[in-house]
Amino acid sequence: MADAVLDLPDKSLLVLDDDAAFRTRLTRALQGRGFDVTSVASVREAIDVTRVAAPAFAVLDLRLEDGSGLQVVEELHKRRPECKVVMLTGYGNIATAVAAVKAGALDYLSKPADADDVVKALLADPSHKPTPPENPMSADRVRWEHIQRVYELCGHNVSETARRLNMHRRTLQRILAKRAPK
Repeated sequence: MADAVLDLPDKSLLVLDDDAAFRTRLTRALQGRGFDVTSVASVREAIDVTRVAAPAFAVLDLRLEDGSGLQVVEELHKRRPECKVVMLTGYGNIATAVAAVKAGALDYLSKPADADDVVKALLADPSHKPTPPENPMSADRVRWEHIQRVYELCGHNVSETARRLNMHRRTLQRILAKRAPK
């Protein structure tokens, strides 16, 4: 995989994550694979870097203290439309994955993401369809993802979400309080 990076004319890559330890590990791993990495901790810093010199690649956290990585995707594509973006998040659900892809991200990975998976996603041919997952989501996980999507679409309003899902509000609150099933 490092050989594929070495063949690229522009190896500039922006890493945006507010988790300092994860950002440092990912930055080192991507530098070790041949990328020229600029690492930042906030949406503001990422937009400033993008305005000075938009990178060829970006790995962006979705949820940050000062905004969303989706704002950076928009700025990147204004400055450099061919920029390849991979979104990372610790709050993986289908709705946010769809939003990231609609904004222009190539792929969406759950944290903690392995550096090899990040590089594979960055260098993937956009016209090539990914292979089906070896271990797809369980039915419980699919249900949980659907509930999370409706909850997000309802602006995190529990009562409205429960009404739309035809579910008792307290039942929904118990589901939302639990961790995602495997």
